Amino acid sequence: MPTLFHHPMSSSSRFVRLILAEYGFPAEFVEEQPWERRREFLALNPAGTLPVYVDDSMRALCGPNILMEFLDETHGVLKRDRRLLAEDPFQRAEIRRLTDWFLTKMEQDVTRPLVRERVYKLQMTAAQGGGAPDSKALRTARANIKQHMKYLSWLAGSRPWLAGDRLTYADLAAAASISVLDYLGEIDWTEIPVAKDWYQRLKSRPSFRPLLAERVRGITPVSHYADLDF
Repeated sequence: MPTLFHHPMSSSSRFVRLILAEYGFPAEFVEEQPWERRREFLALNPAGTLPVYVDDSMRALCGPNILMEFLDETHGVLKRDRRLLAEDPFQRAEIRRLTDWFLTKMEQDVTRPLVRERVYKLQMTAAQGGGAPDSKALRTARANIKQHMKYLSWLAGSRPWLAGDRLTYADLAAAASISVLDYLGEIDWTEIPVAKDWYQRLKSRPSFRPLLAERVRGITPVSHYADLDF
Protein backbone atom coordinates (compact mmCIF):
# COMPACT_ATOMS: atom_id res chain seq x y z
CA MET A 1 0.00 0.00 0.00
CA PRO A 2 1.27 3.54 -0.70
CA THR A 3 2.58 5.44 2.31
CA LEU A 4 2.17 9.11 3.20
CA PHE A 5 4.69 10.61 5.60
CA HIS A 6 2.91 13.48 7.34
CA HIS A 7 2.50 15.47 10.51
CA PRO A 8 -1.01 16.05 11.94
CA MET A 9 -0.41 19.80 12.26
CA SER A 10 1.11 20.24 8.82
CA SER A 11 -1.41 22.01 6.58
CA SER A 12 0.24 20.58 3.45
CA SER A 13 -0.04 17.08 4.89
CA ARG A 14 -3.71 17.64 5.72
CA PHE A 15 -4.29 18.89 2.19
CA VAL A 16 -2.96 15.68 0.64
CA ARG A 17 -4.86 13.54 3.13
CA LEU A 18 -8.08 15.29 2.09
CA ILE A 19 -7.33 14.64 -1.58
CA LEU A 20 -6.73 10.94 -0.92
CA ALA A 21 -9.99 10.72 1.04
CA GLU A 22 -12.02 12.60 -1.59
CA TYR A 23 -10.73 10.26 -4.30
CA GLY A 24 -11.17 7.18 -2.10
CA PHE A 25 -7.55 6.20 -2.55
CA PRO A 26 -6.12 4.20 0.37
CA ALA A 27 -2.72 4.91 1.89
CA GLU A 28 -0.87 4.15 5.09
CA PHE A 29 -0.15 7.24 7.19
CA VAL A 30 3.17 7.52 8.99
CA GLU A 31 3.68 10.47 11.34
CA GLU A 32 7.02 12.16 10.77
CA GLN A 33 8.73 14.71 13.00
CA PRO A 34 10.50 16.80 10.33
CA TRP A 35 12.81 18.56 12.80
CA GLU A 36 14.44 15.21 13.65
CA ARG A 37 15.83 14.99 10.10
CA ARG A 38 15.98 11.21 10.16
CA ARG A 39 18.47 9.74 7.70
CA GLU A 40 15.84 7.40 6.26
CA PHE A 41 13.42 10.27 5.72
CA LEU A 42 16.06 12.52 4.14
CA ALA A 43 16.84 9.69 1.75
CA LEU A 44 13.26 10.01 0.51
CA ASN A 45 13.23 13.81 0.52
CA PRO A 46 16.58 15.60 0.95
CA ALA A 47 14.68 18.84 1.62
CA GLY A 48 13.29 17.28 4.80
CA THR A 49 9.81 18.73 4.22
CA LEU A 50 6.33 17.22 4.39
CA PRO A 51 4.33 15.57 2.97
CA VAL A 52 6.12 12.73 1.20
CA TYR A 53 4.20 10.05 -0.67
CA VAL A 54 5.84 6.69 -1.44
CA ASP A 55 4.05 4.52 -3.98
CA ASP A 56 3.96 0.74 -4.24
CA SER A 57 7.19 0.78 -6.25
CA MET A 58 8.96 2.75 -3.50
CA ARG A 59 9.11 5.91 -5.61
CA ALA A 60 8.89 9.08 -3.53
CA LEU A 61 6.88 12.17 -4.45
CA CYS A 62 7.51 15.26 -2.34
CA GLY A 63 5.45 18.37 -1.66
CA PRO A 64 1.74 19.23 -1.80
CA ASN A 65 1.67 20.76 -5.29
CA ILE A 66 3.58 17.88 -6.85
CA LEU A 67 1.29 15.41 -5.14
CA MET A 68 -1.82 17.35 -6.16
CA GLU A 69 -0.82 17.15 -9.82
CA PHE A 70 0.20 13.49 -9.57
CA LEU A 71 -3.02 12.41 -7.88
CA ASP A 72 -5.06 14.40 -10.37
CA GLU A 73 -3.33 12.81 -13.36
CA THR A 74 -3.51 9.29 -11.94
CA HIS A 75 -6.92 9.39 -10.25
CA GLY A 76 -8.68 12.72 -10.72
CA VAL A 77 -9.11 12.42 -14.46
CA LEU A 78 -11.23 9.31 -13.86
CA LYS A 79 -13.60 11.02 -11.43
CA ARG A 80 -15.46 13.20 -13.94
CA ASP A 81 -17.73 15.56 -11.97
CA ARG A 82 -15.87 14.67 -8.75
CA ARG A 83 -12.52 15.75 -10.19
CA LEU A 84 -10.89 18.41 -8.05
CA LEU A 85 -9.30 20.23 -10.99
CA ALA A 86 -11.37 21.94 -13.69
CA GLU A 87 -11.33 21.11 -17.40
CA ASP A 88 -11.09 24.75 -18.48
CA PRO A 89 -7.46 26.04 -18.56
CA PHE A 90 -8.34 29.41 -17.00
CA GLN A 91 -10.26 27.75 -14.17
CA ARG A 92 -7.35 25.35 -13.61
CA ALA A 93 -5.04 28.34 -13.31
CA GLU A 94 -7.34 29.94 -10.72
CA ILE A 95 -7.50 26.71 -8.70
CA ARG A 96 -3.71 26.46 -8.72
CA ARG A 97 -3.35 30.13 -7.78
CA LEU A 98 -5.59 29.79 -4.74
CA THR A 99 -4.05 26.49 -3.71
CA ASP A 100 -0.66 28.19 -3.76
CA TRP A 101 -2.10 31.16 -1.84
CA PHE A 102 -3.17 29.04 1.11
CA LEU A 103 -0.29 26.55 1.11
CA THR A 104 2.48 29.08 0.46
CA LYS A 105 1.52 32.66 1.32
CA MET A 106 -0.81 31.92 4.22
CA GLU A 107 1.63 29.25 5.36
CA GLN A 108 4.46 31.78 5.49
CA ASP A 109 2.38 34.58 7.02
CA VAL A 110 0.35 32.64 9.56
CA THR A 111 0.24 28.85 9.74
CA ARG A 112 3.92 27.92 9.83
CA PRO A 113 5.01 30.37 12.56
CA LEU A 114 2.00 29.57 14.77
CA VAL A 115 2.50 25.81 14.46
CA ARG A 116 6.21 26.10 15.05
CA GLU A 117 5.84 28.27 18.15
CA ARG A 118 2.79 26.56 19.67
CA VAL A 119 3.27 22.92 18.62
CA TYR A 120 6.65 21.96 17.26
CA LYS A 121 8.70 23.74 19.92
CA LEU A 122 6.92 21.72 22.62
CA GLN A 123 8.15 18.51 21.03
CA MET A 124 11.63 19.65 20.02
CA THR A 125 14.70 19.44 22.20
CA ALA A 126 16.72 22.56 22.98
CA ALA A 127 19.32 21.44 20.45
CA GLN A 128 16.60 21.17 17.80
CA GLY A 129 15.32 24.68 18.53
CA GLY A 130 12.65 23.84 21.09
CA GLY A 131 11.73 25.95 24.07
CA ALA A 132 9.40 28.80 24.93
CA PRO A 133 7.35 30.35 22.13
CA ASP A 134 8.66 33.52 20.52
CA SER A 135 6.06 36.14 21.50
CA LYS A 136 7.05 38.44 18.62
CA ALA A 137 6.55 35.67 16.05
CA LEU A 138 3.15 34.89 17.58
CA ARG A 139 2.02 38.53 17.49
CA THR A 140 3.09 38.94 13.87
CA ALA A 141 1.34 35.76 12.74
CA ARG A 142 -1.85 36.63 14.62
CA ALA A 143 -1.88 40.10 13.11
CA ASN A 144 -1.82 38.50 9.65
CA ILE A 145 -4.79 36.20 10.29
CA LYS A 146 -7.45 38.88 9.80
CA GLN A 147 -6.35 39.82 6.29
CA HIS A 148 -6.28 36.22 5.17
CA MET A 149 -9.69 35.55 6.66
CA LYS A 150 -11.10 38.65 4.98
CA TYR A 151 -9.87 37.34 1.65
CA LEU A 152 -11.33 33.91 2.38
CA SER A 153 -14.66 35.54 3.25
CA TRP A 154 -14.65 37.49 -0.01
CA LEU A 155 -13.99 34.34 -2.01
CA ALA A 156 -16.64 32.35 -0.15
CA GLY A 157 -19.17 35.15 -0.53
CA SER A 158 -18.66 35.75 -4.24
CA ARG A 159 -18.60 32.16 -5.52
CA PRO A 160 -20.39 28.89 -4.69
CA TRP A 161 -16.95 27.43 -3.87
CA LEU A 162 -13.63 29.26 -3.55
CA ALA A 163 -12.48 28.81 -7.14
CA GLY A 164 -15.82 28.54 -8.91
CA ASP A 165 -18.97 26.44 -9.11
CA ARG A 166 -17.73 23.24 -7.50
CA LEU A 167 -15.40 21.85 -4.87
CA THR A 168 -11.74 21.93 -5.96
CA TYR A 169 -8.21 21.66 -4.64
CA ALA A 170 -8.48 25.32 -3.65
CA ASP A 171 -11.16 24.52 -1.08
CA LEU A 172 -9.18 21.60 0.31
CA ALA A 173 -6.00 23.69 0.58
CA ALA A 174 -7.84 26.47 2.40
CA ALA A 175 -9.69 24.05 4.68
CA ALA A 176 -6.49 22.18 5.53
CA SER A 177 -4.83 25.42 6.62
CA ILE A 178 -7.89 26.73 8.45
CA SER A 179 -8.36 23.44 10.29
CA VAL A 180 -4.88 23.73 11.80
CA LEU A 181 -5.58 27.26 13.01
CA ASP A 182 -9.01 26.25 14.28
CA TYR A 183 -7.53 23.36 16.24
CA LEU A 184 -5.34 25.91 18.02
CA GLY A 185 -8.27 28.28 18.61
CA GLU A 186 -6.70 31.07 16.58
CA ILE A 187 -9.80 32.05 14.58
CA ASP A 188 -12.64 34.26 15.80
CA TRP A 189 -15.54 32.92 13.75
CA THR A 190 -18.00 35.55 15.02
CA GLU A 191 -16.35 38.15 12.78
CA ILE A 192 -16.50 36.09 9.56
CA PRO A 193 -19.90 34.37 9.20
CA VAL A 194 -19.53 33.80 5.44
CA ALA A 195 -16.21 32.01 5.89
CA LYS A 196 -17.73 30.07 8.75
CA ASP A 197 -20.59 28.82 6.55
CA TRP A 198 -18.09 27.69 3.91
CA TYR A 199 -15.95 25.90 6.50
CA GLN A 200 -18.99 24.15 7.96
CA ARG A 201 -19.67 22.66 4.53
CA LEU A 202 -16.10 21.37 4.35
CA LYS A 203 -16.15 20.01 7.92
CA SER A 204 -19.30 18.05 7.13
CA ARG A 205 -17.68 16.08 4.32
CA PRO A 206 -16.70 12.45 5.08
CA SER A 207 -13.13 13.20 4.01
CA PHE A 208 -12.79 15.59 6.98
CA ARG A 209 -13.79 13.13 9.70
CA PRO A 210 -10.32 11.67 10.32
CA LEU A 211 -8.89 15.17 10.78
CA LEU A 212 -11.58 16.16 13.26
CA ALA A 213 -11.03 12.96 15.26
CA GLU A 214 -7.27 13.39 15.45
CA ARG A 215 -5.53 14.80 18.51
CA VAL A 216 -2.01 16.12 18.94
CA ARG A 217 -0.11 14.92 21.99
CA GLY A 218 -0.07 17.54 24.71
CA ILE A 219 -2.38 19.98 22.91
CA THR A 220 -6.16 19.91 23.37
CA PRO A 221 -8.14 21.43 20.51
CA VAL A 222 -10.58 24.29 21.00
CA SER A 223 -13.98 23.02 22.21
CA HIS A 224 -15.81 23.52 18.89
CA TYR A 225 -13.09 21.93 16.73
CA ALA A 226 -14.97 18.71 15.95
CA ASP A 227 -18.45 20.28 16.16
CA LEU A 228 -20.13 20.42 12.74
CA ASP A 229 -22.61 23.02 13.95
CA PHE A 230 -20.31 25.41 15.80
